[in-house]
Amino acid sequence: MRITSLKTYPVAPRWLFLRIDTDEGITGWGEPVVEGRAATVAAAVEELSDYLVGADPLRIEDHWQVLTRGGFYRGGPVLSSAVAGIDQALWDIAGKAYGVPVHRLLGGPVRDRIRVYSWIGGDTPSDVADAALAQVEAGFTAVKMNASGALRLLDTPAETKGIAARLAAVREAVGDGIDVALDFHGRLTLPMARRVLPMLEPYLPFFVEEPVVPELTRDLAAVTASTSIPIATGERLYSRWDFRPALEAGIAVAQPDISHAGGISETRRIAALAEVHDVSLAPHCPLGPIALAASLQVGFATPNLLIQEQSLGIHYNEHADLLDYLVDPSVFAYADGHVPLMEAPGLGIEVDATEVERAAARGHRWRSPVWRRDDGSLTEW
Repeated sequence: MRITSLKTYPVAPRWLFLRIDTDEGITGWGEPVVEGRAATVAAAVEELSDYLVGADPLRIEDHWQVLTRGGFYRGGPVLSSAVAGIDQALWDIAGKAYGVPVHRLLGGPVRDRIRVYSWIGGDTPSDVADAALAQVEAGFTAVKMNASGALRLLDTPAETKGIAARLAAVREAVGDGIDVALDFHGRLTLPMARRVLPMLEPYLPFFVEEPVVPELTRDLAAVTASTSIPIATGERLYSRWDFRPALEAGIAVAQPDISHAGGISETRRIAALAEVHDVSLAPHCPLGPIALAASLQVGFATPNLLIQEQSLGIHYNEHADLLDYLVDPSVFAYADGHVPLMEAPGLGIEVDATEVERAAARGHRWRSPVWRRDDGSLTEW
């Protein structure tokens, strides 16, 4: 079997899909994207296709090594995301060629279902408690919210207390039987993190995600030492080498994104490295159905999986959602906040190629918002 072509599809709301075809009629799908830089990643995939066309798609590890190390310059979000989508598609081809789901090729399932959480907003405090209740009524047992809006380097007592009040409102609404995680998107400085996190402890958040920017990964030990709250990070770390200082700093939850961190191959290795440090895995995935399916395949075969993020209904997906690109959307029919074991070959989903072509004809130019403080300076979104 040989690879005959690679084709990328920019599809709403902000995704990039990849189709890899072979001379035996087996097609694999991947999701290589940096949100807001889809065209840049598509160009990287096109460059890497020079090596892949004509190659055996089942030599997944060898291709991963060549694509990540063979160009001399390596790493970073664009190259790692391009490789991630290619890697997903190659695993999809392999599973279909052997007639088994990818988790069987990774050693077989260690669980029968995977717990997932849903996003409830939180940039602004209005209605966040009601949003949390709605997700609980939909069957989810865990939710995640943004912890704040834009913050100053050292913010006011009112804003600082407001972060805790927002979490308190959600906790009061859903009770202690539901897990509530908070995502800071790196909006806290180290001094603000040490001030804010102890105020959140009485409400027992599931975890606090990315309290500081990834540039401060080596300083995460000061954050983890300042609080009993489990600290999570990893959506902007792209390899096991990037994760090493975070793990050594005492994080509790590793969050590689399977569309950024080298795909199934590297996410699997990051999970194993995290296990060595007694750290759980909760893959980041606010993306499309291919990335979610790939994440779940890894999760079914990973002993230290904690929970899986999924983006169904997230505010980014206003004009298109996960299920719009699937022939059979029932594969993501959540029951009691869980996804059942996926048994179809490959990634376990059937992509609606006709709908993908139609959406790609429209395309998108999604860009990350640019946030500024009240003094006009740039701040973390």
